[in-house]
Amino acid sequence: MAKNEVIAMILAGGQGSRLGVLTKHLAKPAVPYGSRYRIIDFPLSNCTNSGIEMVGVLTQYQPLALNTYIGNGHPWDLDRNKGGAFILPPYQSTSRSDWYTGTANAIFQNIEFIENYDPRYILVLSGDHIYKMDYAKMLQAHIREEADATIAVFEVPWEEASRFGLILTDEKDYVTDFQEKPKKPQSNLASMGVYVFTWESLRKQLIEDDSNKNSSHDFGKNIIPRMLKDGDRLCAYRFSGYWKDVGTIASLWEANMDILDRPEELNFRDRSWRIYSKNPVKPAHYIASSAKVVNSALTDGCSIYGTVEHSVLSNSVTVEKGAVVRDSILMPGVTVKSGAFLDKCIVGFETVIGRNVRAGASVEGTCDYNSPYCQDGITVFERGLVIRDNSVIPGNCMVECSGDQECSDVIESTFRVR
Repeated sequence: MAKNEVIAMILAGGQGSRLGVLTKHLAKPAVPYGSRYRIIDFPLSNCTNSGIEMVGVLTQYQPLALNTYIGNGHPWDLDRNKGGAFILPPYQSTSRSDWYTGTANAIFQNIEFIENYDPRYILVLSGDHIYKMDYAKMLQAHIREEADATIAVFEVPWEEASRFGLILTDEKDYVTDFQEKPKKPQSNLASMGVYVFTWESLRKQLIEDDSNKNSSHDFGKNIIPRMLKDGDRLCAYRFSGYWKDVGTIASLWEANMDILDRPEELNFRDRSWRIYSKNPVKPAHYIASSAKVVNSALTDGCSIYGTVEHSVLSNSVTVEKGAVVRDSILMPGVTVKSGAFLDKCIVGFETVIGRNVRAGASVEGTCDYNSPYCQDGITVFERGLVIRDNSVIPGNCMVECSGDQECSDVIESTFRVR
């Protein structure tokens, strides 16, 4: 494809409230995943592998960590004199000063940025999905069909279809209707939140949508239905690879476990389609003679003296002798003290699990408040906690700082179970 014929715009400003304390201080696309990655690595790497050199990243909620992580785009080969990665937060103009009020509004507020490069096509991506996809092939299908919009779709189980925005198509895969999380689905083709638009068509729709005060300014709720009503040509692009929306605690846990259980579907050793990331420089991981590591993923800086089974560990994690970590996800800098037992837990940055703590799905006990975000026995710890020795924390709990204290100041028994 010609340079700047297409611009990718990654929607990375969402709060991700269903991830609870994991996104309390962090935008969802910046959440660690798979030992050495962040969620944002996937759309960025897909762009690089697809030959797309102009990428705008639209940030809003808790942007500092995400902006710092992306930087100038170098890890994804997006630090270019012409093109590259651009961080696009909301900004004040002479006519208005607004936060992004919806996915479509986020693109609308960046019309000037887009038109500065005069593209023919716009690729709109979600910043919170785990998948590998060649956007160039999708763009080719869009051009071949002379479409105004092409929507990537993924076939989901019928029993889960009501959780998604669904696309209805005819025999040629032209879109005939869009249903937003219907109670009685008529299709199991879920929208992946990946769109290719002909810029001329999308620009017109964005301007009209902005003037509609009753609009939610959302692609699924407003732009796509409006384009169908106006008779624009919309096509479905079927995707059959691995795809996971990690918008919930359960789906984030499942996506990490899939690395261990379904490695053929999400192959990180595939040199033809690498997932790039910005990794801190750390010493090699260390596994002591006293350690036992079974079917797990870990990366630089980890020190393992205890037992790790079917778990995913990010950089600089320490598991002391006598500790057992099972079916769990440990984010950067976590320490699990001797004698501790974690079963199906997600532990945030730099949190210290005290000696002989027992936490997770197989641990009996009651919480003051079982979090609606935690299901299937998963227990989640906020970043920066120090959990008291001998604490017992059962499954479906969310542990966070108490009161107005900074997480980094939480010591000994000062924690609250939500």
